[in-house]
Amino acid sequence: MKTRLALLALLLLGAVGLARAQARKILFIGNSLTYSQNGLYYHLEKLTASAQSPLIIQTEKSVQGGATLKTLWEKSEPRELIAKGMFDVVVLQEDIPEINVQSFREYARNFVGEIRKAKSRPVLLMAWAYRRLGWIGMAEIAQAHREAGKELGVDVAPVGLAWERSMKERPALDLFVADREHPSIYGTFLATSVVYSTVFGESPARLTYIPAGIAPEDGAFLRRIAWETYEEWKK
Repeated sequence: MKTRLALLALLLLGAVGLARAQARKILFIGNSLTYSQNGLYYHLEKLTASAQSPLIIQTEKSVQGGATLKTLWEKSEPRELIAKGMFDVVVLQEDIPEINVQSFREYARNFVGEIRKAKSRPVLLMAWAYRRLGWIGMAEIAQAHREAGKELGVDVAPVGLAWERSMKERPALDLFVADREHPSIYGTFLATSVVYSTVFGESPARLTYIPAGIAPEDGAFLRRIAWETYEEWKK
């Protein structure tokens, strides 16, 4: 029995190692929810490099303020970057309060098709609801991403649900800046930790990087929330 358990542990460690090895170059496509606070890409590079066995990744971005996936699809840059076939993972961030669910599904499908042609792995980043455009809530945003993820056979980074969980547990830890829409450094670090959990399939709990301005205990809390949300989402 012990031998079987040890073998299973080795297999699991090997699978984690393979996932890490296969995500060396990551492209982020999105709007200011992706690039605020120096950007998810910047913090993800720092986070992966802080592992006990550092993983050095390269990231690139194609972002535009206020853009939806439709807007980004109509630009040449995102599709040209994807077509180069240089990326192991492409993270697509929609901003559903700015667009309807039908448009999200259509352009997510378009992008995923191009990403797969380039032999890259698509990941949908589920962002959060906010007051300025309150026509849709977090539950509906999450459902739209669950349906899209199932239809397209892609992973979803459940960032919005992690925000919801964090705000319930620690409401004083403000994930928003003053406009109540864009992320504070806490919000960006939480989003980064969820992306890490989703892309690599492992907990960020043991990673040591914390952005300037975040206390160590708050960083640990946000990493825990990210992993718990990801695990719950995958059930």
